[in-house]
Amino acid sequence: MYFQNLSVGVVQLNSEHLALDTNFTCHTDWIRTAKDSGVELLLFPELSLTGYQLGRFTPKAALSRHDERLSALSREAPDMTIVVGFVEYVSPGEYYNAVAYLQQGEVAAVYRKINLPTYGGLEEGKWFHAGQDLVLVDCKPGWKACTLICADLWNPALVHCAMLRRPDLLLAPINSASAIVSDEFSNENNWQTNVAFYAMLYGAPVLMANRLGSEGDAWFWGGSRILGPRGEVLALAEDRECLIQAELDTESIAAARFDHPAIRDANTPLIQRLLAQH
Repeated sequence: MYFQNLSVGVVQLNSEHLALDTNFTCHTDWIRTAKDSGVELLLFPELSLTGYQLGRFTPKAALSRHDERLSALSREAPDMTIVVGFVEYVSPGEYYNAVAYLQQGEVAAVYRKINLPTYGGLEEGKWFHAGQDLVLVDCKPGWKACTLICADLWNPALVHCAMLRRPDLLLAPINSASAIVSDEFSNENNWQTNVAFYAMLYGAPVLMANRLGSEGDAWFWGGSRILGPRGEVLALAEDRECLIQAELDTESIAAARFDHPAIRDANTPLIQRLLAQH
């Protein structure tokens, strides 16, 4: 039986609102730091290149997936899989909250956020189109990753559908601000429960990258973390901009999934039949 490791990293940073040139420079610096640290898969937060509360400035922040600046980021570490958050321009008036997978000097894949929140202080549904597909990406031979962006992870059906594709790990770039849903809904506590539950349930390491810092009246609380396949914390960011790292191995993932075979026992035909009755 063959097992192997994957060195993963998460960058916790505070993107500057609508300052794309500054943010590209910042990303370049962190990519170089991660490369020097031997990272093979590097995750940035949601909308890391643009800032979050874009509103009517969304078109100003948008980039085509073919933008040379994205390719330039990849060329800084062509053997690394780098996942960055951006606003994707697809056609006139069509914009997505998306992540780009950067590999070998180019954009290898793009995932578009599906579940756009329009509650509390969140209004993404006003500005973005909703994605329609999940994406499974080879980040290293023997390692496949799925990404779900922030509110996607609050729709359990989306997480289940993603895990049915049998990724080896789940990437969770988020932009979570304190009390942005309500004073009673604790993003800090509830995100910890969310990602730990999915990691444990599916035997899937989870990389959660959150922003740290202020934007207008919003405070993004950080708390970025890397979880192992039993929900255990392998690395936790301090309250500062930083790079956290961990070593993942397929042997521990296999053991966790053998103990709790959530995907094996998912009974998808039954679920499809029950959903058809809804």
